[in-house]
Amino acid sequence: MTRYADIPKPIRSGLVIVDPERGTPQRIIVLQFNPDTLERSVAPQAAGGEGGGGGDSGGDRNEALRLKGPAQETWKFTAEIDATDQLDVAAPNGIHPQLAVLEMLVQPTTAQLRAASHLSKKGTIEISPIETPLTLFTWGSKRVMPVRLTELSVNESAFDVHLNPMRASLSIGMKVLTVSDLPAGHRGAELYLAHLAQKEQLARAAQGGSFAALGLGRGI
Repeated sequence: MTRYADIPKPIRSGLVIVDPERGTPQRIIVLQFNPDTLERSVAPQAAGGEGGGGGDSGGDRNEALRLKGPAQETWKFTAEIDATDQLDVAAPNGIHPQLAVLEMLVQPTTAQLRAASHLSKKGTIEISPIETPLTLFTWGSKRVMPVRLTELSVNESAFDVHLNPMRASLSIGMKVLTVSDLPAGHRGAELYLAHLAQKEQLARAAQGGSFAALGLGRGI
């Protein structure tokens, strides 16, 4: 008979905010529930342009099989946050804190905005864009990758007597950052290479097929 203690505790997906210079975690965000589905898109970066070859596409036929960089990968999923699922935990602000943590991933801080405003008042002609911390998305030990949030849509569906949100559904979109997106030597670039190496290792573990299975008994 299986005991509850023998059932493995499910691993949660989440986000890790990392100091890109020191490599130290600044915050760990664990999703309350793992999304039921993931939508992933992997677009190859063909050297010959969108067509990737000659003929009617107008590309260089010598570039048809060449890649100019890593594929552009995007992720989309829906995350759920529900304060009523944790009735034993005090939630005087509802799920405001959890929502704020995610929203700050796409917002500069007040200190950064004040600093930029101060430089502007001093007559600085060119102000560098504000840099955010490095964000890693984790989906188990085999998927740890640097990302940039491209979409964050919040649907709040329940409130307490003080109008604090108690339940919400979040549509989250992310772009995986590759060595083409980050400066050479950036910690995020190294983490992407580790992510790509994990894919290569998994690909080597896949069982190969045969010509017979393709109806090509004599080969090609």
